[in-house]
Amino acid sequence: VRVWGPLPPPEFLLRRGPWRSFTSQTDGEARVSRVLREKFPRASAIKVVDISGGCGAMYEIHIESEDFREKRTVQQHQMVNQALSEEIKSMHGLRIFTSTPKP
Repeated sequence: VRVWGPLPPPEFLLRRGPWRSFTSQTDGEARVSRVLREKFPRASAIKVVDISGGCGAMYEIHIESEDFREKRTVQQHQMVNQALSEEIKSMHGLRIFTSTPKP
């Protein structure tokens, strides 16, 4: 059994890849965000985060749009996959979180 000692501070646990400002976007994040805004013009919120450490191999996407209303989760995710069909070709993975705006 290996004992590691006290846990590191929370900010250490949240770090993924090189340090950068929360307001700055990588080129890949900006590109994916732009495509999503074009494909989902009614989206009230879009957030794209490169979770691969900045190399653009894996993204986490949060998108809130009226386009998803009355659609099952799998259908919502299919819509996002279709919108990003070209970008997905160069990705290793994609985490998708979709929702509809609250009334």
